[in-house]
This record gives sequence, structure tokens and C-alpha cells, in this order.
Amino acid sequence: MALPPNDPTLTLSTPSLYINRELGMLEFQRRVLEEAQDETNPLLERVKFVAIFGSNMDEFFMVRVSGIRRQVEARIPDISIDGRTPRDVLAAIRKTASDLFSAAHQCWSKKLLPKLEKSGIHILDYAHLNAAQKERADAYFREVVFPVLTPLALDPGHPFPHISNLSLNLAIVIRDPKGNEKFARLKVPDTLPRLAPVKRSSGGERRDGTIARQQYFVWLEQVIAANLGMLFPGMEVVAAHPFRIVRDADVEIQELEADDLLETMQASIRRRKFGSVVQVAIYENMPANIRDLLVENLEVRPTDVYPQNSPLGLVSLWQVFNSVELHDLKYSR
Repeated sequence: MALPPNDPTLTLSTPSLYINRELGMLEFQRRVLEEAQDETNPLLERVKFVAIFGSNMDEFFMVRVSGIRRQVEARIPDISIDGRTPRDVLAAIRKTASDLFSAAHQCWSKKLLPKLEKSGIHILDYAHLNAAQKERADAYFREVVFPVLTPLALDPGHPFPHISNLSLNLAIVIRDPKGNEKFARLKVPDTLPRLAPVKRSSGGERRDGTIARQQYFVWLEQVIAANLGMLFPGMEVVAAHPFRIVRDADVEIQELEADDLLETMQASIRRRKFGSVVQVAIYENMPANIRDLLVENLEVRPTDVYPQNSPLGLVSLWQVFNSVELHDLKYSR
């Protein structure tokens, strides 16, 4: 920003001359997203940039947002050089981050998905699978997914479970034969690909060494949601709502920097109960009562909840880039 030559009111302490550090970092993420929106880039490279954007935003919330939140919780009255209080910075971050998430999901769903479809890479919703595809997806669930699932009920005898950082989960409403509704939480296993192949050969080489041009995938959490009846025999599955959390990364950072690891871990464990979750990503159609339950049990503020579109966790799109071997859709190496 150029200084007006004859304005005596401007000094090096004038807040308008400075860009907030956190908001400046978000503007860098906007630049990353612009690479995904750039139609001159190869298609799978554009998908990769959406994944990079998602990864960067996770790190931003884990490190930068968590730090600002600690300042607010400690009621630190400091005003940054750009004239903002920590509470002001959090409010500005939420607005800018929400706009960026919206733009990223719009780019994915409106620009990239249709082009992937035309290129033979089909990222499908379970509801849109044909009968043969559903049969394959359900078989994949029975053979691969079901053995590694562990649903956890929430009731007075079972407190809300600890939910790991960057995990995708299902908030499940079930009804017993007497008509009583209960809540359960199920973690979508991160040991399995987020995009399940509808065909076993999807995404890889055929036996003759050629690459399958038509490749079909379905979101793992949708396959799980469609087969929840196997996990709750004798119960009616009323609904399943995905959510994803991002936690404060302060524990990991302090572990790396600590002189006394034991003392650091003890202090971190004492802090973990309060304020450890910094973002809860949900779909916009999650009912208010389920949202309120998450807010209460995760001990977050309503402003820490970010309604988004599919998929939750854009970083998972790395799988599309890494598993699809169509080199004409990537930069030449």
C-alpha cells in the first residue's frame, strides 16, 4: 500500500497500513485455490490443488486458529498491530474461511466433478449406484469394512467418546423396538481408502498392463451409512450424519520442542478437556438437535461449527490424484 505523500495523520503505528498475519495466511490459501480453478492446469493437477488447499486449511486451524482461541479463552486484551483484538481476528477468520470453503466445494462439485466424469473418472454417491454397483459396494462393506468398525453408544452409562484429530465420523440416530431413540457415534476408519472402488480394478492397471479408462468410486462413509443395519441388529437406523473434527495441534508442537517430555505431556493432558476441538465440519442438512449435541459434548462454540458440502475433508481428494494413473491428465514428469 502506497503512503499518500502529504498525509500527516499516517504513521508507522496506523493499523490500516498492516495486514493481519492470520488473514494474510488465508489469502495465501485463496491463491492455492486459484490454481484449482485455473482451467489451463491439467485436470488431476487441479484436483490436487483442492486437496492441498484442504490440507493447508486443516493445519491453519490446528495451529493458527487454536492459538488465537487460547488468547480469547485467557482473556488476553492485546490488540495486534492491525488494530484487531483476538476476538475480532476469530470473527474475521470464520467469515473468510467460510467463503474459502464454499469456493473450494463449488470448484469441486461444479467444475472438477463434471470434467472427471467426462474423462472416465466417476466419483459417485451411493444413492446413484445401479444395482450391480450397489452389490459390489455392499460386498466390499461386508468383506473389508465391517470387520474394522466399532460403533459407540452415547447414554448415561457411556459418556461421549474421545474423537481423534482429523477423523471423519457418523453421528447415528437409532430407535429400539419400544420406540426410544438413542445416539451412537461411529468412526469412519482412516486405514481404508476414503473412496472405495466400485470395481476392484478401478484406479489401477489391468492384467495386460493398460489403464482402465472408466473408473468408478463411491464415498466410503456413504457405503457404511447404507449398511448400518448390520451394526445395529434389532434396531431401526433413523439417520446418519457425517461430521469431521480438527483439534488443537499444540500437544504435538510442544512434544517436539519440550525439554521435559513428561512434564509437557502432563500439562497437555490437563488442557485437553477444554478447548481442544477448534473446528467441527458438518453437512448443512444436519438437524439442529444433532448439531447441539455435538456442540455440547465436544465443548465447542456454535461458531466453531462449519456447515459445508461434500466431501468433508477436502484433503481426501489426494486419493484421486494418487490412485488414478491417467498421465495425460497430469503434468508431464
